Amino acid sequence: MAAAALRAQLNALLANMFTTGMVDEQFQQLQSLQEDGGSASGFVAEVATLFIDDADRIIADIAALLDQPVVDFDKVDAHVHQLKGSSSSVGAQKVKLACMHFRQFYEAKSKEGCLMALALVRSEFCDVRNKFQTMMQLEQ
Repeated sequence: MAAAALRAQLNALLANMFTTGMVDEQFQQLQSLQEDGGSASGFVAEVATLFIDDADRIIADIAALLDQPVVDFDKVDAHVHQLKGSSSSVGAQKVKLACMHFRQFYEAKSKEGCLMALALVRSEFCDVRNKFQTMMQLEQ
C-alpha cells in the first residue's frame, strides 16, 4: 500500500513538472528509456544528479565572472551556453529558456542585465533541483 501511495505522489509530481513547463519532452524521453528497460533503474536519477552538480558549478562560475570589476562577456557566453546545453539534454525547459533570455544581456555587455538574468536562471534552477531531488526521494 505504501508503495502505491509513493508511486501516486511521484506521478503527481511528474505531471506537475510537465504541466508547469518546468520539464519538456526530453525529460519524458529519459523517463521512457528507463521505463522501457532500455536503461538501468535509477538512470533518470543519475542524469538528474549529474545535471544538478554541473549546473551548480556553472552558475557559481557565472556569478564569479559577473563579480569581477571588468566582466569577460565571452566567458559568460560560454558558460551560459554550456548551462543551456546541460538543461536541454535533461529536459529542464525553464532553465533552458532562462539561459536563452540571458543571451541578450551578455551580447549587449550589460553587467546589470546579466545579474538580473543570472537571478532568474538561479531561481529556475533551484525550482527544478528541488523537484528533481523530491523525485529521487520518491523513487527510492
